Amino acid sequence: MPPLFLNRVDAGRQLAHRLRHLAGQPNLMVLGLPRGGVPVAFEVATALGAPLDVLTVRKIGVPGHEELAMGAIATGGVRVENPEILSTLGISRRQFDQVVAVEERELERREHAFRKGRPFPDLRQATVILVDDGVATGSTMIAALRALRLHSPAVLVAAAPVMSEGALADLGRVADSCVTVATPEPFRGVGEWYSDFTQTSDADVMELLDRASAAAPAGRRTGNEVANASHS
Repeated sequence: MPPLFLNRVDAGRQLAHRLRHLAGQPNLMVLGLPRGGVPVAFEVATALGAPLDVLTVRKIGVPGHEELAMGAIATGGVRVENPEILSTLGISRRQFDQVVAVEERELERREHAFRKGRPFPDLRQATVILVDDGVATGSTMIAALRALRLHSPAVLVAAAPVMSEGALADLGRVADSCVTVATPEPFRGVGEWYSDFTQTSDADVMELLDRASAAAPAGRRTGNEVANASHS
């Protein structure tokens, strides 16, 4: 099967079309998963006229096969494990914790770099669309969704241009709804469905966040401002 998307910009625009029913929702917020999910999320946020922010998550990859997720961690101390992978490959608790320790340091570094001191948006009673560039096992996005539940959003939507059928089913048990463009099988890997799957850099993420902030309509309130106004 040929690639489904030219690049992340094309994928984001196709995904935005599937999410157009959410345009105009009160307190709508789009969150991208760094790094590859942010270019996709930027297109979604632009199309829906919504603010863009990030939620930092790190995949816990199998040693020697890092693309294979045995779990994930997210901001707020959330940890998700993939029992099937751990059992099948005989990964010990010590091995898992060693990788987690490394990824926790990287998660903290990215959080500092991307937020630049900005507080995480207040998502209470918000409609939140969580976006990645693709979902294979679902571990990373499940960790992110669980982290977001701690912020009490009204509606939590998991969205990605391409998902495996298994991941779509798993995400449906954590998110209020899931939106995707395609669920091809056999899935293989996310990059297989893009003509251009060039790695997204930290600089790319920061540029897109700055562009989204600069393009926000005058008077548009952030999640924090909405929440503060409702409590005043």
